[in-house]
Amino acid sequence: MLHQLIDPLLQIVKDTIASWGYTGIVLMMAIESANIPLPSEAIMPTAGLLVQQGKLNFHLAALAGAFGCLLGSLPSYFLGLWGGRPFLEKYGKYFLLRHKDLEIADRWVDKHGDIAFFVCRMLPVVRTFISFPAGVLKAHFAMFSLFTFIGSLIWCYFLAWVGIKFGENLETFISIWHKFDVAIVAVLGAGFIYYLVHHFKKD
Repeated sequence: MLHQLIDPLLQIVKDTIASWGYTGIVLMMAIESANIPLPSEAIMPTAGLLVQQGKLNFHLAALAGAFGCLLGSLPSYFLGLWGGRPFLEKYGKYFLLRHKDLEIADRWVDKHGDIAFFVCRMLPVVRTFISFPAGVLKAHFAMFSLFTFIGSLIWCYFLAWVGIKFGENLETFISIWHKFDVAIVAVLGAGFIYYLVHHFKKD
């Protein structure tokens, strides 16, 4: 079931990278970092698969991914910087964001500084949406850009390596994926429901 939804997306990603090469990686990773849920977990492993097939260079693929992340993060950062805080305080509840969440983010940045954005760049899901809060919290632009690139580079190297290993064991991974896709959907669905209940329960 799940693979019937995911496989076409993976094919589109693969066709784009195969046709456009490193430019395709930059473009798709920029989209992913601009708060549009095109997962890097699909893009970079696909690039790694093409590396394993000898069609791309490992280091250039990772660099293209990191550059795309930085490029896509900039509009989101400036959107948050220019008026993002009032918008979130007024409409954040419609995005599952409470005022308390903003306060927690403020304390996190006050305590850990810009390094917080470096760490977030290596966390699944969080990394896609971190640029807007970075702008809202008025992160230093130069440090934000540097940490975004370095954190994204590490993440892209890791996912590309996963893609290489996937290519070396393709049939085994496909067999497992297709066999347990229903269980994967169930776990993800349960996790999302738990998040909603926990997020909105009274403090």
